[in-house]
Amino acid sequence: MFDVVVIGSGPAGYVAAIRASQLGFKTLCIEESIDDDGKPNLGGTCLNVGCIPSKALLDSSHKYYQAKKNLSVHGVQIDKLKLDLDAMMSRKDEIVSQLTGGISGLFKANKVESITGRGKVISKNVIEITKPDGSKENIDAKNIIIATGSKPIEIKAAPFSKNIVDSTGALSFKKVPKKLGVVGAGIIGLELGSVWSRLGSNVTVLEALDDFLPMTDPDISKDSLKEFKKQGLDILLGSMVTSTKDMKDSVKLSYTKEDNEIEMEFDKLIVAVGRSSNSENILNDDLGVSIKNGLIEVDEYCQTSVSNIWAVGDVVRGPMLAHKGSEEGIMVAERIAEKHTEVNYDLVPSVIYTHPEIAWVGKNENELKESGIDYNVGKFPFAANGRALAVSESIGFVKLLSDKKTDAILGVHVFGPSAADIVQQALISMEFGASAEDISLTMFSHPTVSEALHEAALASNNQAIHIGNKK
Repeated sequence: MFDVVVIGSGPAGYVAAIRASQLGFKTLCIEESIDDDGKPNLGGTCLNVGCIPSKALLDSSHKYYQAKKNLSVHGVQIDKLKLDLDAMMSRKDEIVSQLTGGISGLFKANKVESITGRGKVISKNVIEITKPDGSKENIDAKNIIIATGSKPIEIKAAPFSKNIVDSTGALSFKKVPKKLGVVGAGIIGLELGSVWSRLGSNVTVLEALDDFLPMTDPDISKDSLKEFKKQGLDILLGSMVTSTKDMKDSVKLSYTKEDNEIEMEFDKLIVAVGRSSNSENILNDDLGVSIKNGLIEVDEYCQTSVSNIWAVGDVVRGPMLAHKGSEEGIMVAERIAEKHTEVNYDLVPSVIYTHPEIAWVGKNENELKESGIDYNVGKFPFAANGRALAVSESIGFVKLLSDKKTDAILGVHVFGPSAADIVQQALISMEFGASAEDISLTMFSHPTVSEALHEAALASNNQAIHIGNKK
């Protein structure tokens, strides 16, 4: 019998398995996905077909775009610039291989056992594993952690086919589409649309909602929409896809906008309307574990109604983010060891890895207004930041929101260079209950783009040095 069995080896699962083993538990991790050689694809969606490969292509495509469009201002002239898409894809695949192989090494170093197959909890202490050859094996476990992740949502109006692909297919195009359609202007749609736009595609993004990035601060929503359109993304809001037809070498698409039916044709169509949890056929119904809207119901510590069965990551409530899942995996492993670890769900950072980056943590202005909280606003543009200007990355701003009475930082929102890293600095401060004044009194290196956070904190109390203050 194992002390802990983890179903799924994504960012939530493999981290939970490693931490459980570190705590002295005999641990097994089950992974269903295999590669062409029959080896387990450890790392889940994030490492194999999500976070990592997409960020590799985002970085490569940005370098190509910079060389083609922006290096001349630095005095760098490149003649006969050529895109080698095969090499770009090979680099992406090598990074994925290195990281997934690294998990195998981590399992070995931490004495985590692994097995390939599909796991299903058939009783409180038994998991049935269906192996790739169809054979079955039962494993006994004192504690079970479900970390089965999520999959792309498929919509009736645009079922996946040869030329209609999900986010996974969009990472492996053999050539750059001349005309590319993207359904969904969320995080995944914007990132993938940016990749192929930089490489030469004429990209149209269709979004059913009338608002752009409604989960972000209104200033970020407004400014980022202008910038992405300026970069060449044709973003059509309030546009509902009604039907598609996959042709031999193209896709015909119909959508409605303001009661008008409009047709378009693309070489490829990416459907990026979100993800749904992999919760089907994971638990026997007679166990009594509740699943609502595809999500396994858990308490604040990711424990189900069956005390020794836990669930973490994309298969439970909350944002579908790798780092959120990882922290839940660690929390569960430690709570099994009777430690008092918890996750602060009020401070889960979000990032969109476009260029410029978008990142935020805490409350935005709309949320504070709805809550009736009085707040101060400090905002500093990168156009007034020396380092941002020096590296030609001066688009965007840092916005800090603080409580008008206590000066506690309530939220930080960044659109611009190193947005994710700046927000992480803010998050650490917020985790320790910092005020805007605490940031104002902290020394920042010069010149750095992080100084924009310092100036935003100063501005929230009308003390900004490098911009005008409110009267």
